[in-house]
Amino acid sequence: MIILKSRTEIEEMRKAGGIVAAFHRAIADRIRPGVTTLDIESFAVQFLKENKAKAYTVGYNGYPFATCASVNDVIAHGFPNDKPLQDGDIVTIDIVAQADGWVGDSAWTYTVGEVSEEAHKLMRVTKESLYLGIEKAVAGNRIGDVMHAVQSHAERNGFSVVRDLLGHGVGREMHEEPNYPHIGTPGKGFRLKEGMVLTIEPMLNAGKALMTIDEDGWTARTADGSLSAQYEHTIAITADGPIILTEQ
Repeated sequence: MIILKSRTEIEEMRKAGGIVAAFHRAIADRIRPGVTTLDIESFAVQFLKENKAKAYTVGYNGYPFATCASVNDVIAHGFPNDKPLQDGDIVTIDIVAQADGWVGDSAWTYTVGEVSEEAHKLMRVTKESLYLGIEKAVAGNRIGDVMHAVQSHAERNGFSVVRDLLGHGVGREMHEEPNYPHIGTPGKGFRLKEGMVLTIEPMLNAGKALMTIDEDGWTARTADGSLSAQYEHTIAITADGPIILTEQ
């Protein structure tokens, strides 16, 4: 069942979304060679505490951290660790905050020092795909319209779209109905309605779309070892167009 939110509830969700956005702004200058993803995790735990928010993912289906830290060929759900980030790496930091009972969810990919032209292009196209999808996220359109915009831009630029990890509804819980891949056909799929709150979170690979899962049961990485990037916002569908609740 898709849970539609009232205008009042959407306004209440801005707090969690704003905390997530503020976290991403805060870590942007902290990510550099020599920093570990456990350093970022520790900062996240303290940041959420200071902002009176809950780290939603801690304990979620056994996941042990407040962040996901996905480096280079890791697509998503990477465990923070004590390995220093190196010049040329890219790292996606995903965080879910719960505040006043509502959830905000956003992931962003960051450069570590000087990165390759391929990495820069992958990150740029992934971010562009996110915002092209958001432009289509208007009441009356279908999810296929949104994801076709994502997929077509990615593939025109030579990148593949991960099929096996899905966008989802957001509300009191991190994962609500509906769930959907980031590929689509215009005019197909469920119709967007005022009051829906959803994630758009394209994950693009420099190589093929296939992925594997590590022995930890969480870490998803590209099957061919190619780079992967992700950008994610939580958005609300309103009569006046999409509202980005996690806008930085």
